[in-house]
Amino acid sequence: MKILFFGDIVGKPGREAIKIVLPKWRKEYRPDFVVANGENIAHGRGITEKSLKEILDAGIDFVTSGDHIWDNKKVISLLENEEIPLIRPANYPSICPGKGWKVVQIRTKKILVINLIGRVFMHYNYDDPFRCADEILSEVEDIDSVIVDWHAEATSEKICLGWYLDGRVSAVLGTHTHIPTADERILPRGTAYISDVGMVGVKDSSLGMDKEIALKVFKTQIPYRLEVAQGPVEINAVLVETLSKNKAKSIKRLKEVLEL
Repeated sequence: MKILFFGDIVGKPGREAIKIVLPKWRKEYRPDFVVANGENIAHGRGITEKSLKEILDAGIDFVTSGDHIWDNKKVISLLENEEIPLIRPANYPSICPGKGWKVVQIRTKKILVINLIGRVFMHYNYDDPFRCADEILSEVEDIDSVIVDWHAEATSEKICLGWYLDGRVSAVLGTHTHIPTADERILPRGTAYISDVGMVGVKDSSLGMDKEIALKVFKTQIPYRLEVAQGPVEINAVLVETLSKNKAKSIKRLKEVLEL
C-alpha cells in the first residue's frame, strides 16, 4: 500500500497549502491512504471542529496529534466520537478521552495507525511508549500495515524506538520538531523510518510561528503569545510503500514550497 504522511500542519497557512497540494499529489503519487499530524491546525496550537473538518474535506483521511492535543478543550468531544478519524498519543494515561490507535479499512486492507509521544525533553513524564507499543501490537491482529506517528523531541529516543519496532511495524515516522531530517531509510528488518517528517507551515518562521515574536521571547525571556507566521508555505511529507504489517518497500521524502 502507498501511504502519504504529512508532518505537523501549522495554522491556516498549513491548511490552505494542504488544499492546494493534496489533489496534485494524489494524482501524481496515487496514495491509498493519507495521514497528517494535526495538533497545530487551529491557530498554531490545538484542534477545533472547524479546522479538523477543513483538512478532512481537503482530502486527509486520518489525523494524528501530540502534546498540543489538549490546547482546545472542545477537542474532547471529537476524540470521543468513534466516527471521527482522530487519535491522541496512546501513552497518555488511559483515563484520557479518546484512543491512541485505530484500525482503518481501506478496500480489502486494514491499516493500524498508532500515535505515541516521547518522554525526553517533553513537558510530562508520559507512560512508557516502548511498552505501550508492545501492548497495542499484542492486542491487534490481522493487519496489513502498521504506521506509527512518533511524536518526540530527542532524536536519540526517536531512533531507539525505530530500532525497537524494526521488523514489527511498517513505518515509524517522527513528528513534533517541525524540522525535516535527512535520515529516511528502510531499517535492517524492513521498517521504514525517519526521525522527523517536518511541518506544513510558513517557511520563514520559527516552527511555523512568527519569527519576530519568537525572537522577542528568546531575547527577553518574557512569554509573549506566539502567532502563526505569514508567507510562503513549506510542505513536508513522506510517501511510504508498505509490503506487510512489519515491512516496507520504500520511503521517500516529499517537499514543496507554495506562494499562497
